[in-house]
Amino acid sequence: MNNEGSRMRDDTVNTALSATLLAWYDIHARELPWRVPPGSGLRADPYRIWMSEIMLQQTTVAAVKDYFAKFTSRWPTVSNLAAAEDADVMAAWAGLGYYARARNLLKCARVVVADYGGIFPADRAVLQTLPGIGPYTSAAIASIAFDASETVVDGNVERVMARLRGIETPLPPAKPELVAAAEALTPALRAGDYAQAVMDLGATLCSPKSPACGICPWRDPCVARAAGTAAELPRKLPKPEKPTRQGTAYIARRADGAFLLETRPEKGLLGGMLGWPGTVWSVEPPDDTPPLNARWRDTGTEVRHTFTHFHLKLRVLIVDVPQDVATVRGQFIGKHNFRPSDLPTVMKKAFSVATPWPLDD
Repeated sequence: MNNEGSRMRDDTVNTALSATLLAWYDIHARELPWRVPPGSGLRADPYRIWMSEIMLQQTTVAAVKDYFAKFTSRWPTVSNLAAAEDADVMAAWAGLGYYARARNLLKCARVVVADYGGIFPADRAVLQTLPGIGPYTSAAIASIAFDASETVVDGNVERVMARLRGIETPLPPAKPELVAAAEALTPALRAGDYAQAVMDLGATLCSPKSPACGICPWRDPCVARAAGTAAELPRKLPKPEKPTRQGTAYIARRADGAFLLETRPEKGLLGGMLGWPGTVWSVEPPDDTPPLNARWRDTGTEVRHTFTHFHLKLRVLIVDVPQDVATVRGQFIGKHNFRPSDLPTVMKKAFSVATPWPLDD
């Protein structure tokens, strides 16, 4: 923490603001499956906090809840997760997106077990050396799980700080200014509760559109509310237009009902996930190289999916093949071992287009 941040922490106004928010949180804290209620006297489980924070990266609480329940029920401890099969974890993650998180989840669990005896380190700097844990996640774990006085800044906190302090600088250039504002308000005591309180405030009252300023605990000191600009902050620089890429997915079904699938390379989009053989995804029309020689049929329906940095248009070709067909790549998975739910979303979309298809030529 820099000296300016430390000096600002001692300000009695900031101390009062933090106390006001904590009092609000004690009454209005959201009930979340990984959270310990304020005032319960219980300590949060670092494993559950870590799991939730990894899942919540660029994903909503509503989308994460079921996945969190599934993972913690199947793998209740970090040791259980570390011993899991890669394919089982990747399949359980299917549909949640940003699949590098799942790969890092396994890597991190195995490091914690191998190097730390299955106990998460409490120090933020040490946490940040673990796979998949960056500045935000390390601060969140240290603060929420260990009550370390660390400043936690996510999108909700950025929005709250921009409005409370009336910061007009647009994102992303405003990040250092927003972090400094958040740091000045982070208390030495109950830092974990405070971090969750600010995030709850942003998620419930200080929402992106139509903020509920009238019932906000920081209503009076909020600069943006007084100026009538709360709904306009934080300002953001225009995002560049996403390019559109195109590709082909090949879905082959064998006479015994088995489907041809392949595990995608570990690095890159959907790394390590099960999917349909296909072409590269490129701006220019890709070269079609089917995974086996057959009379492929075009479904005539284009699958569309949006990733973080581009839009995808996917052509879907299907075929029924005999039992003894030879493949160039991929492997057939029996119909009793294949679960469409194990596929990432874009692959599930392709499957929904392909089935049911006519069995006759």
